[in-house]
Amino acid sequence: MLNLISDRLADFTSTERRVGEWVLKHPRQAAASTLAEVANATGVSEPSVIRFCRRLGLDGFREFSRRLTEALSQPASYLHSAVAADDTTADVVTKVLDASIQALVSTRAELPSAAIDAAVNALTGARQIVFAGLGASGHVATDACHKFFRLGIPCSALIDPPSLLQFAAIAAPGDVIVIVSTRGAWHESIDATKLARKAGAVIIAVSEPRSPLARAADIVLPCRPAEDTSLYTPMSSRLAQLAVLDTLQVTLALALGEQATDRLRATKQVISSRHRA
Repeated sequence: MLNLISDRLADFTSTERRVGEWVLKHPRQAAASTLAEVANATGVSEPSVIRFCRRLGLDGFREFSRRLTEALSQPASYLHSAVAADDTTADVVTKVLDASIQALVSTRAELPSAAIDAAVNALTGARQIVFAGLGASGHVATDACHKFFRLGIPCSALIDPPSLLQFAAIAAPGDVIVIVSTRGAWHESIDATKLARKAGAVIIAVSEPRSPLARAADIVLPCRPAEDTSLYTPMSSRLAQLAVLDTLQVTLALALGEQATDRLRATKQVISSRHRA
């Protein structure tokens, strides 16, 4: 949450920036304060504090307080998970799992419900959903396609640059492309985003929120890299991306209502009946 506020400072109005700077200097006080107390401490009105919260993609002050409290409660021992050559097996188990836990906790703290709602609104009326990911993110895109098609919306996965660029060139209104990218720096993904948006498609980026891809997309589901991917293959980052897309799939199913429930039941029953046979 604090990283999110710091990243967004330049985008705030002067009043919102005053709130953000105070929160960054007094995070624990902010987490324990009421709306009126934050307004009084920053010298702004209560509606201004609420606008600050909504600028972060949150529903309001209550969600802001909860997310900030969660961020501050993260155990310090989770922050460094590098495995040394002389670590024991027990050390490796602890460090790897702690890194995964930390990635999920951080993602939960920074994932705005408003962004999920915007993505669900786009997906509800989609003609088709295309999940795209290059490199290691391609596995995440393929997994998402495997889950979302059961809701009855045509889905496909694109995991190589030529396929992604060619689809973007023929995209149309009603198409939604969900692009998964840890760093959000693949030139092909950014070029495809611009092409598809020009054609009327909606782009949802699951990526680092300040990345070039995020800036080019319509909707951003922030997912910060948990490791330096210039050195390491994404592990904890991949788990966070999978969790974000699982959250989106469940929320979309709820929005589609009984229709989605019937389709999920049907897909489960057809497989179960074959196993019994």
